[in-house]
Amino acid sequence: MPRNEPTEVTGEWDGGRPAKRRKAVRYAVPVAVAGVAAATIGLVPAFAGSGSPDLPKISAQDLIAKIAKSDVQQLSGTVQVTTDLGLPSLPGGAGVGGLGGGQGGEKGAGSAASPESKLTELASGTHTLRVAVDGPEKQRVSIVGNSADYTLIHNGTNVWAYDSGSNSVVHHTAPRDAHRGPQRGAPEGLPKGLQSATPQELAKQALKAAGDTTSVTVGDTAKVAGRDAYQLVIKPKQAASTVGSIRVAVDAANGVPLKVTLTPKSGGPAAIDVGYTRVDFARPAADSFAFTPPKGAKVVNGDQAAQKAARQHGKDLKDVKGAKGSAEHNGPKGFGGFDVLGKGWTSIATLKGAGGPAGKDQLAKGDAGKFLDSLGTKVTGGFGSGHVFSTRLVNALVTDDGTVYVGAVDKQALIAAADAAKK
Repeated sequence: MPRNEPTEVTGEWDGGRPAKRRKAVRYAVPVAVAGVAAATIGLVPAFAGSGSPDLPKISAQDLIAKIAKSDVQQLSGTVQVTTDLGLPSLPGGAGVGGLGGGQGGEKGAGSAASPESKLTELASGTHTLRVAVDGPEKQRVSIVGNSADYTLIHNGTNVWAYDSGSNSVVHHTAPRDAHRGPQRGAPEGLPKGLQSATPQELAKQALKAAGDTTSVTVGDTAKVAGRDAYQLVIKPKQAASTVGSIRVAVDAANGVPLKVTLTPKSGGPAAIDVGYTRVDFARPAADSFAFTPPKGAKVVNGDQAAQKAARQHGKDLKDVKGAKGSAEHNGPKGFGGFDVLGKGWTSIATLKGAGGPAGKDQLAKGDAGKFLDSLGTKVTGGFGSGHVFSTRLVNALVTDDGTVYVGAVDKQALIAAADAAKK
């Protein structure tokens, strides 16, 4: 079978087209995707192809344009999400079967049906999602478990989250124009940390990274969910990145990303693999987006719970700011603020901890130091000393004075960033 042109793109991913034409796939399904990498890089794993269809040759630039022009607004199907970041096993198992065993939670949004409670469940293992989309006002996604399912439904101004195992429900209200925001189709009633677990949204995130630090080419063709697809291959040019490549399978007929795969530079299986195993571009049935709380279900008003949490957070923040020495320890951005060093694939987030002169080297002493030694690798440099904690994709350096450097970069890049910050 013919191979597509290995055309390389080194400029902006849309080829300089006006922002208003950057459609990609306009509406994505709201669902939690765990992990730091998901917010900073588009994620993808190795393709399990069932043949290489004979398709007309296409350049990387034209394939990117095809994705950008895609305006698919209705679809339904099944998505398989596999994550292997090398993280420790999660308490209670990584499977979604634990959906039904959650504690009901007495603190509003902390109920078992709260979307926040599902963020970590997609951080490892393999999960099956059933999705349906009908424009900007209607989306549905279900995480299918062995003994229970978890479902998110957005229909107009209503956002429902239902955990069948605990028979609990969280209800949010979303504005009619919620889809006009940065993440179209992602209701404002859902937590800010939620990302789309569909190949469309992940491909969009990956393409955002394609600038002068990135090589973009077209690989072999593939079959995904029974459909002919091109493969866009995205690779960092920066040597310190831990990302080997990102592959995006693009529907040859309509430009919809069908599968996204991220393979670490260290090799082995994909770190993230998100792809359709079944997809249908017909309009889903209207009742797919209807929801009435089952009899006896515990229903939480998510809007009230969020307001209560915000008030409590404000009170806690005020208490922290009032504490002696907090200004020196927390820096100009306040408690929880962080800066970003570098650019592109080697960007590093830095977070000032509660260290500083008063807490210098406290993390290296006694039982705390022994515990860190057992989890991470002891390192030293011009910055002093600290520990590096590694996954297959994201690494973090925690210095003994409490400063954190984290990114999809190798250990030496973290040490160099810490050294530079001390100069």
